[in-house]
Amino acid sequence: MATCVHSSTATTPPRTAQSVDDCVFDSYAICCRPNFADRVQAKTVLVADLWLRMKEEARLDIEQEPILSTYYYTSILCHDSIESALANHLSIKLSNHSLPSGILYDLILGILVENGEIIRAVVDDLRAVKERDPACISFAHCFLNFKGFSAIQSHRIAHNLWCKGRKVLALLIQNRVSEAFAVDIHPGARIGSGILLDHATGVVIGETAVIGNNVSILHNVTLGGTGKASGDRHPKIGDGVLIGAGTCVLGNVRIEEGAKIGAGSVVLKQVPARSTAVGNPARLIGGRLEKTPSLTMDQTSHSEWSNYVI
Repeated sequence: MATCVHSSTATTPPRTAQSVDDCVFDSYAICCRPNFADRVQAKTVLVADLWLRMKEEARLDIEQEPILSTYYYTSILCHDSIESALANHLSIKLSNHSLPSGILYDLILGILVENGEIIRAVVDDLRAVKERDPACISFAHCFLNFKGFSAIQSHRIAHNLWCKGRKVLALLIQNRVSEAFAVDIHPGARIGSGILLDHATGVVIGETAVIGNNVSILHNVTLGGTGKASGDRHPKIGDGVLIGAGTCVLGNVRIEEGAKIGAGSVVLKQVPARSTAVGNPARLIGGRLEKTPSLTMDQTSHSEWSNYVI
C-alpha cells in the first residue's frame, strides 16, 4: 500500500508531461483574458496555502484525539503534497482484492500531477464544502470524511481516463465509486468546480449531463434521461444552481444559472435563470432570485402563499 511519496514526484511534474488540457487552459488564461492569468496564479498559491492549513488542522485533531495519530499521519501528515494525499486517500477507498491500492495510487497520482486543472477544482470543491455546509468543521474533515467530496474527485479521475479513451478503466472506477460511496456518476459527465454534494447518498448523474461551476446538489438527486432518447439525453445544469433532495431532472433540459429546484421535484422542462421550481411536475413559483442559491444554501421559496422547504 503506497502512502508516502517524495515531493519531487508529487509537486513538480516534468513539463514534458503537461497535458493538452493544461496547455490550452494556460494559453486561454494568458492570451484571451489577461486579468484571468493573475487569478490562475493566485489559485496556484491557494493550493499550497490550503495544503498547509490542512496539515495544521490534522495536528490539532491529533492533540484532541491521540488515538487518531496514525490515521492522520498516513492520510495527511506524511505526504508532501495534496496530490499525494488525495491519491492515497482515493486509492484506499476504491481498492479491492483484485484492484490493489498501490496500482490505483500510481494511476491517480499520475493524473493529478499532469493535470493542474483537476487540483484547482479539488481546492474549489474543498472550499465549497467548508463555506456552504455548517456540518463541515475543517478542510481536513472534508478531505477525509465527506463522501460527496471523495465521489466528485474520483469522478474527475474517471472522466480524465474517459476522455483519453480508457473507457474500460473509467467505467470500473465508476462502479467502485458507486459501491464505496453510493454515488453513481457516469465518467462521461462533465462537472465544473466548486461543487457541493451534500450527504451525496443516492446521487445519479448520466453520461451526457453537464454541471456548471459552484453548484450545490443534495442527496437522492437524479440527473437522468427519459429512456426515450439516445445521444445527448441528460440535463444541463448552469452555474450557481441549487438542487434539493430527492429531485429528478429528466431529459436534455436546461436548468439555467442561479435557479433553485425544490426537494422531491420532477423537472421535465427548462427552468429559467434565477427562478424557483417545485413540485411534480415542477412549476415556477415566486419571483426572481437576487442571490445565488447554491452559495447561500437558502432552502425556502419565500413565496407569498407558502414557505416551501427544499
